Amino acid sequence: MNFLYWLNPVNWFRRDTESSETTTTTTTTAASSSSSERSVRSGYSLWQLLGGGDSTALNIATVYRCVQLLSESVANLPLMYMRRREGLFVEDYNSRLHYLLTVQPDKALSAYDFWVLVVQQVLLTGNAYIVPIYNTATMELDRLALCGRGTVNHDIYADTYEVNDEVNGIYGKYREDEIVHIKGMSVNGKEGLSVLRYASLTISIADTGDKETLSRFATGGNVKGIVSNDKSVRGFGELQDEELDNMATSLDERFNALGEHIVGMYGDSTFTQISMSSADMQFLESRKFTVREICRFFGVHPSFVFDDTSNNYKSAEMANVAFLSNTLNPLLRRIEVELLRKLVAPSLYGKRKFQFDRRGLYACDLESRVRWQQNALAVGLYTPNELRQEENKPAVEGGDSLFLSANLKSLKEFNQAQKAQKIDENGEE
Repeated sequence: MNFLYWLNPVNWFRRDTESSETTTTTTTTAASSSSSERSVRSGYSLWQLLGGGDSTALNIATVYRCVQLLSESVANLPLMYMRRREGLFVEDYNSRLHYLLTVQPDKALSAYDFWVLVVQQVLLTGNAYIVPIYNTATMELDRLALCGRGTVNHDIYADTYEVNDEVNGIYGKYREDEIVHIKGMSVNGKEGLSVLRYASLTISIADTGDKETLSRFATGGNVKGIVSNDKSVRGFGELQDEELDNMATSLDERFNALGEHIVGMYGDSTFTQISMSSADMQFLESRKFTVREICRFFGVHPSFVFDDTSNNYKSAEMANVAFLSNTLNPLLRRIEVELLRKLVAPSLYGKRKFQFDRRGLYACDLESRVRWQQNALAVGLYTPNELRQEENKPAVEGGDSLFLSANLKSLKEFNQAQKAQKIDENGEE
């Protein structure tokens, strides 16, 4: 056990998973010795694939925008801790957990920054690990510590997590039920895989395209070709080959280093260009295709990354609906279920829940928000005063009554109205 682990008083009362394991010391040692082969270190696959960390991928504008969009969209929604009272779930403002989730999960992070970092880790490394730290005096939840990248070693066979996080002061081995583990796409249910791992080929193409663009702008377009002379000339041997090499070097320097565009050649030598132009390579078209390919991996419509695709009001609306239902909502649901599974006892299932306030998605779309409020009022879902309360407006007299649109009638009511009309026409009672 690391000596620094015992210097942290929080760990004095933490459950010791090492002593509570049912395996013998020999088995534990053997499992530890092979953990490097069967465990997943947070973010390691990303550094392997891209060399240099996620900064390489984030240098690509499309990747940067997709990660920013998803992480900030999740962080923009308040995460509510709710308690069941009289058959309804209401926010539990008195709970310490509610404060941690909506205001300040950790001493140096606001709730917004915390969830931005969580989603970024899920997208870029495939896994985000949150350690609940309890107060030793009150035994209440004190903070939620987001482990740094590369500080967690997950043994998927023993279902244990070995944490060595110097920044957060967390050391030791934890059981599966002691760590909130939010995973990305997983093929075994134990470990998440980074989006960049699947998109590594497309991202490499995009990175190569960016470097090629920089090179073309820096040099004005490299010229590639072959210098040759009249094939009928014979007898020069090595002297002729050396002269051609010198001429080729001279042309390369004049085209690139000196920035000349028109150069002269002496003798009977000729220059044949072999490089294709940007138009021939359809360079710009390939770059547009790469942008859309990256968007497919992240589940983000190209319009969200400012791609100049043909767009109209209807397609933009459908793109927004698809993003909310197919991309963002599964991520929100994954976080909600994992928090419920790790922070709430099974005996309280059905009495507590975590829920993102998805209404915040329409906070700036006033037209959609007003349309939703009108429909909610028409079907009797909310009273006028309840809607006014959501907008932080004072209640009005008579605003506590439910209203219902009278345009629709049941078949029974329709038949009774038809019968009454016939009786009235025939003069019958």
